[in-house]
Order: sequence, then structure tokens, then C-alpha cells
Amino acid sequence: MAPPRIVVTGVGAVTAVGLNTADFWSALTAGRSGVTSITRFDASTYPSKLAAEVNGFDPLKYMDVKLAERTGPYTQWAIASTVMAMEMAGLDMQKERSERVGTVIATTGDVHKIGDETDVLKARGPRRIDPLFMNRISAHMAPVQVGKFIGARGPNTSINSACASGSDAIGMAFNHMRLGRADVMVAGGTDTLVSPICVATMGLLGALSRDAEPGKAPRPFDKDRNGMVVGEGAGMLVLETLEHARARGARILCEMAGAGWSYDARNDTAPDPEGEALAMKAALDDAGMKPEEIDYINAHGTGTRLNDASETRALKLVLGGHAYRIPVSSNKSMIGHLGAGAGGVEAVASVLTMVNGVIPPTINYVTPDPECDLDYVPNVARKAEVTGIMSNSFGMGGQNCAIIFRRFTGA
Repeated sequence: MAPPRIVVTGVGAVTAVGLNTADFWSALTAGRSGVTSITRFDASTYPSKLAAEVNGFDPLKYMDVKLAERTGPYTQWAIASTVMAMEMAGLDMQKERSERVGTVIATTGDVHKIGDETDVLKARGPRRIDPLFMNRISAHMAPVQVGKFIGARGPNTSINSACASGSDAIGMAFNHMRLGRADVMVAGGTDTLVSPICVATMGLLGALSRDAEPGKAPRPFDKDRNGMVVGEGAGMLVLETLEHARARGARILCEMAGAGWSYDARNDTAPDPEGEALAMKAALDDAGMKPEEIDYINAHGTGTRLNDASETRALKLVLGGHAYRIPVSSNKSMIGHLGAGAGGVEAVASVLTMVNGVIPPTINYVTPDPECDLDYVPNVARKAEVTGIMSNSFGMGGQNCAIIFRRFTGA
């Protein structure tokens, strides 16, 4: 028996360019950057001084004080994005079988704060640490709290495959449903890379842009790109079996057609285009689609020298000459790199691209690079009829995931 078809009925996002889905999309299509000088800590002695921060978010718009006090920002963003996605989907949990609704969310949690609490422990002793510290920082608490908040008692898990995590989570949710384990899954990613330890260590690796002026970084695929910019936020999708969505009369945004995974098995930090290509080929095979049926790539596009050149080569390996005929753009040029949350937010952007027929640009693109010679939708959004989208997520260490969305035709 053929597996059930899976559709997307709702999306939600909290990012540096918008605290809700509508504002996020408006900023993305306007080419507006969320990158500013870091305000969370004094970055004056750090090699990188830029970040795409989520500022002005009020968790009390989505939850009560007690829950807000017991959760970290990454969990709060996940809950808010879930609320938005469910409202868009018109999903009423009172009418659902709770054991048939699940949650898969990617995050690294707020582990950056372990050092702060360790300092308290050393200075003031074990009775002075925050008793709810693990609740506030642990990665598993994002799906736990989202699942509890909406009353979903089906599969509930967290995913971490570095920068591939968000897409990985959506792919896992997709497969849970195709295996018959759920009718509805809430899936995506939430994370923050804006912390002193993260900025320091990634800066030492040479992965971060050292530009001082926010309006010029990051520069994905540009010849003068010099690193990524850390970001934060969340992006969530409501996935449903087609049968379930039709039965309740839901508006279908698009179909999730396939997912593919691979591992470079080469290097801890340098990406491998052949490994990345394997994930994309696997996603196409899973979707039963030809390369020519993809007409937009939501790129991983971090703005580092190695990643952008590697992804470009991988696209050519998979798509051949078709790679030169389709637009490729990087949302990270505006929202920074959200780590485990990146794939979730970029999946939201991919769905909205298909729904609205507008491709967000790659901003800060000035100087073409011979190594990156595709159509990167420079600086200005583009109207286009998009029927097949591949969204790429590649994790440091070589964990890769690609997911595919296609227009739902009703057939």
C-alpha cells in the first residue's frame, strides 16, 4: 500500500526580522536585514560583533507567567510559532485525537547558559543554583512544552544534527506520518547562536563575518563573503495527511513531497559537495521528482567561503545544466544563521514562497564569484510561479538534509 500523502496547512515564525509570520514574510520579501551590532553582551573584544537578534518578543502574548518563567527563549519562540501555525491551519485540538498528533522540534536548547550557572554553583554553592535550570536550557524541553501546551500525545522528540537539524526534524515528522504513526505533526526548529561562548568559538574557527557594519553582512555567494552571522528564532509547520486535512476542510498550502539525508564522512568543519549532493538526490528520489521539476532552491547559503562554493558545486552535481536556469537564494542573508532552527524557518519561507509566488532575495550581493555562478536572486525579490522547492540544510561535521515541497494540485 502506498504511504499517505503529506500536506502543509500552517506555518509560523519568530525571527529577527519579524516576531510573527506576516512581519517575517514582509521583511524577507522587502530584503530587510535583521542584522545589528550585538546587544546581548559586550562584544567589543570579540572578532565578530554582529548578530540577528530576536528583540521585543513578549512571551505573555502566548502563554501565562508561570510557563514563561519556567522556559527558555528558544522554547517560548517554539510555542509562539506553533500557535501561529495552528491558527493558520485552523487546527482545533478539541476536535483531534490527541494520540494522533505529534511534535518533532530541532534545537540545541540554551546550553550556552551552563557556564553562567556553573559560576553561581562555584561562588554560592549547590543550594543557590536555579532549581529549574534544566527546564530552561535542555533541548528536549522545546517539544515537551509545545506538546503539553497544545495537548499532543503522539510522537514527541527533539533532533540535533547541527545546522541540518530543522530540516531533519521536518523530515522525521514527515516519515512518522507516512508510517501511520500520526495524522498531524507539528515540526520545525528553534535555536539561538547569540551567546558569548558561541560567538567566541565560532569566531576562532573563522566561520563568522568580521564586518563591523551590519548592513553589509553576511554576503552569501558574493565573491567578498567573509563568514556567517549568528541568529536566533523559530519556525514551525503543521503537517497533515492529505486524508485528514481534506476530512476537516483545511486549506492546503502545499504538499511535502520528499526528504533525503546523507553524511559527508570527510571532515569536521569543511563541507563536501558530493556528500551534500547525496542528500539532494535522495530527496528527489523520495519525492519521485526529476531535477527539472525543481524551480527554486532555498539554499543553506551561510556566507562562508567553503560552504557557498560547496553548495553551488553540489547543486550542479544534482541538477546538471538545470542548476543555471533556476533561482537560488539564501534567507540567512537577512536573518542570520539560526543553527538548529535554520531549517525550520527556511521551510516556513519555502512554503510562503510557493503560496505567494515571490522569491526572497539574497541581499548584500555585490560582486559575482566565478566559483558561485548560479542565479542567486541578488538584492531584490522576484515574482515567479514556483511549483517545486528544495530546501537545503547542511550541518557542521557533514550531516546533511534536503526537503522538498511541491504545489498541491488536488490530484
